[in-house]
Amino acid sequence: MALDLRKFLARFVDEAREHLSTMADGFAALDRNPADRGALDGVFRSAHTIKGSSKMLKLEAVNETAHRVEDLLDALRAGRLSWDDALASLLDRGLEALGRLVESLASNLSAGAGAAEIVSDSALLEALALPLRGIDGDRDLVASGGGLAQAASGEAAIAPEKTMRAAIAVAVADEPAADPKPSPEAVMRAPDTVRIRIEKIDELVKLMGEVVSTHGRSLQRIADLREIRKSRRAGNEAEGSALAREREAFDRFAKVLRDDVIAQERLMSELHAKALVMRMLPLSLVFEPSARMVREIARSLGKEAECSVTGSGIELDRHMIEKIGDPVLHLLRNAVDHGIETPAERAAAGKPVKGRVSLSARQDGGWVALEIADDGKGIDVAAIRDKALRKGLLSAEKLATMKQEEIVDLIFLPGFSTSPIITDLSGRGVGLDVVKRSVVDDLRGIVSVESNPGGGTRFSLRLPISLAVMRVLVVKVGKESYGFAAQYVSELVRAREEEFRDIAGRRALIVRNEFVPVIRLAELLGLEEPGAPRGRKTARDGEAGFELLLVARSRGEKIALTIDGLVDERDMVIKPLPKHMRGVAMVSGIVMTGKSELLSVLHVPALVELARRARGDTTGGEISTPGAPIKVLVVDDSLNTREIERDVLEAHGYAVTLAEDGVDGLGKALSGDFDAVLTDIEMPGMDGFTLTERLREDERYRDTPIIMVTSRQKEEDKRRGIKVGADAYIVKGDFEQGNLVETLRRLGL
Repeated sequence: MALDLRKFLARFVDEAREHLSTMADGFAALDRNPADRGALDGVFRSAHTIKGSSKMLKLEAVNETAHRVEDLLDALRAGRLSWDDALASLLDRGLEALGRLVESLASNLSAGAGAAEIVSDSALLEALALPLRGIDGDRDLVASGGGLAQAASGEAAIAPEKTMRAAIAVAVADEPAADPKPSPEAVMRAPDTVRIRIEKIDELVKLMGEVVSTHGRSLQRIADLREIRKSRRAGNEAEGSALAREREAFDRFAKVLRDDVIAQERLMSELHAKALVMRMLPLSLVFEPSARMVREIARSLGKEAECSVTGSGIELDRHMIEKIGDPVLHLLRNAVDHGIETPAERAAAGKPVKGRVSLSARQDGGWVALEIADDGKGIDVAAIRDKALRKGLLSAEKLATMKQEEIVDLIFLPGFSTSPIITDLSGRGVGLDVVKRSVVDDLRGIVSVESNPGGGTRFSLRLPISLAVMRVLVVKVGKESYGFAAQYVSELVRAREEEFRDIAGRRALIVRNEFVPVIRLAELLGLEEPGAPRGRKTARDGEAGFELLLVARSRGEKIALTIDGLVDERDMVIKPLPKHMRGVAMVSGIVMTGKSELLSVLHVPALVELARRARGDTTGGEISTPGAPIKVLVVDDSLNTREIERDVLEAHGYAVTLAEDGVDGLGKALSGDFDAVLTDIEMPGMDGFTLTERLREDERYRDTPIIMVTSRQKEEDKRRGIKVGADAYIVKGDFEQGNLVETLRRLGL
């Protein structure tokens, strides 16, 4: 759910004014007594709160300025800077700049303009950064976050993942219009290229998709003519030569129409392919920023790693490029954070000190295969088994019978993680279940994982080149027809009754030396009762004694679905479901047939999951908590932050209680009973670290999920969060992406 942050802007202005007043009083107190620790802590907390709230509200100018001021105050608190007239003057300038930005925002709100036209003072930002350069060095400035200017080149220090997303965004943005006044030379010689706005290409591709769809109706008309011809021949075989000539004319017309439709289909296919090529972009937009990102993430974790890239010239549809960035980004972060060992660990294991991460792509027909691999420690199967057992996902008996690859696949379950803490580095509260959902559901692809203990991990993604038009099989089930996207269909097979096997009380069929569970699609969809009589007929007349089965696959798992016939197979436009149907997990989209009928395209991953449950196997089920609403305690000294977090959580069905600081939060936690606690770090009276320690001392909260939501980004803060017992550490700023809710779900709530 996208959170509308506009309604919080007016409240932010009021809160910021109070904090700016507190800062002004604090600076005055420090002028009188530079050793006044209480005054220094007070102005630091106010700057920290303004920074965090403005980041959540996407007020970049306010956030940048407040962050620079906070960095200076943090250096003062740590004793790396001393209070003097020059520093006091600089901080006063920062305070005045914050005041101007807040009042500009207030004026815009009064005029109905929102946060538009609020920009930071780049010269002031540079000045605020200067005192720290001499004591921290460029590397510390970059690592501290917040975009401090680099001393050598003046470039902004941007997080590598933001650089990656920015590169993609620039490449897929609208291209500028051509110069309306070309030079005489340009008029004389036609250019090799023209610039076209991307929405025009989108319109063309969309139109071509509709042409492909309506072409099916032309094919249907040919089929209708055949039926008419058959009926006329049957009814008029005994009539005279006049009817014979009429039949000949009719047959010639039908032949010409058929030839015309076939020629149209060839031209249409070529035109559609060329239209799609216009919208293709190279994978280099996603791949090229990766090597630098891997190095920088490794450096921030005290590790060494390099990334090799191959296949970056392969092209995908622009919409695929836009959507593939986040899954690739997460898997690369995951490889460095959880896969690559520290230099000492690698040396002890006899490995090169520098870890290796590879990102590769290759084209396979109408598909692109992506691989993200590392030579790290691999996935800890024992830790996965223990976590599944602790969370009650599987019994010890069931785990004992599972293969290693089946246990490894559990990492794709919602809420599953073996990490000691969820951080923004390893996914901003987003787990591998979200990667799987993005690849499988949004991109209609396939994702799988292989791991070698001590030897590394490999994630494989198989994606269609484009989502504009896809191959669809239409099958008959009783009186109904349904579509299957071809990438999920392994094959169609016919089998006699004696070919089926009984495996643990369930029907199965051996397909290419593999036991595949068999279930009637009508039963799976609830169109018939379980155990209904099975059909004995294929799509071809006269072949009694056979069952026709569609073998579907998802993430390496197969099921054989008994169907009553194959109706059609061709390229179709899969349209998204209307809003009121988007919660139907079993259906991924709709297609229009040649008879202008709308058919549901079944979502194979959901069918596989449903079949698994029908067999009594819940290893792939969603982690959920039935019953009363989950109770969450939100602790933050910023009213605006508390309200934003409450709105996010209540919109997803959580029951929320608010506490205004650590002391208030501890009191409410001990006097109540909460399923999770969200806490800021920097708060008066008791900070989030101390609150977490105190809660862990209480038996009721020993295992309760505790999430730190803060604007502090330093690695030592995250490590301290792990030490005191936090389960997740989220940096404020991306709530519209649902990271907070995803984190709770990863923790089983």
